[in-house]
Amino acid sequence: MIKKLIKRNGDKYALLAALLVLVIGITGCQNSDIVAKIDNETITKDELYDVLVEQGGEKALGALISEKIVDLEVKKQKIKVTDEEVEKEIEKMKENYGGEEAFNMTIMQYGLDEESLKENVTMNLKIKKLLEPEISISDEEISDYFKENKDMLGEPEQVDARHILVETEEQAKDIREKLEAGEDFEKLAKEHSMDQGSKEAGGELGVFGKGEMVKEFEEAAFTLKPHEISEPIKTEHGYHIIEVLEKKETKEAKFEDVKDDIKEILLQQKISTEYGNWYQKKLEEYKVEDYLTDK
Repeated sequence: MIKKLIKRNGDKYALLAALLVLVIGITGCQNSDIVAKIDNETITKDELYDVLVEQGGEKALGALISEKIVDLEVKKQKIKVTDEEVEKEIEKMKENYGGEEAFNMTIMQYGLDEESLKENVTMNLKIKKLLEPEISISDEEISDYFKENKDMLGEPEQVDARHILVETEEQAKDIREKLEAGEDFEKLAKEHSMDQGSKEAGGELGVFGKGEMVKEFEEAAFTLKPHEISEPIKTEHGYHIIEVLEKKETKEAKFEDVKDDIKEILLQQKISTEYGNWYQKKLEEYKVEDYLTDK
């Protein structure tokens, strides 16, 4: 299964757009023009607004206009996106990433929280429902994609592992001795690991393949047998004690198992291609007055 996190056009301007909306809200709700004060120096809402517009206001406004046009078309065509559909899509994304923990770490890297993720998924589903009736995918296209990407569509060798990261080799040896004596891995990880991203989960890293970890860590993890505890492994981050919980061998893709996934991949590719053309047509249909850039 291919990992993917589909993001709509303009997402990287979401924060800036939100800040612009906030400034507009301040303009309408506050009597004072001052938004910040440093000693006797002040920053006004107009100064803030000008900086935000200069740093990307045109693109942020474009993202807001495109969202509004999508919403108007969804309303016109009586299209519905339910909470159940959004949750189902998020669950599929979690599965593609090897579980909830790995998925949550990924969306954090994109700067998304749960609410903004749901907004992203909802918008993606709206666009998909608007454009999908206009897109066709042939059996030949699906077959050709399978032949060209068979290796990628299969499941590579993976391990599910956890680790404890400490500063010195002596600390790592001490922790390994405690584990060999029967002490709890999760408890020791929470108490001693320097890896802030995994210590609260008892050192759990989730499922990963080759090329995702630093070389020394990867070599050790893929050499270990399930439930075997490693010797101290030195990397640029410190010393690791690793336990592999499960190993997953390489699995070759079978056409019948992945043809629906391929169709979805091709659909998303075509939606990405067609959305620009669709949006330009809608811009011509709707009366769009841009007071920010049309001066």
